[in-house]
Amino acid sequence: MNKDQVKGKVKDVAGRVERQVGEWTGDPEKQVNGTLKQAEGKVQNAWGDAKDAGEKAAEKNKTNKPVVDDSATETDVEVRRRKAS
Repeated sequence: MNKDQVKGKVKDVAGRVERQVGEWTGDPEKQVNGTLKQAEGKVQNAWGDAKDAGEKAAEKNKTNKPVVDDSATETDVEVRRRKAS
């Protein structure tokens, strides 16, 4: 979990609380502000999810790279290339 996910969740919850208080007190301005804060939190959380998915994909890509044996001769490399084709 990254900082955008955490901050987004906090804003989402704070917005829900503010919106609910606005509903209970009949204050439409609080309701609107709460709804906006909640939406902002959801967007920030989604951004954090996207960043997290990108980081995981990049990490997976790093681990899937073939290991190159620097001690192999040119002939060994050519044989391996033919076998892979």
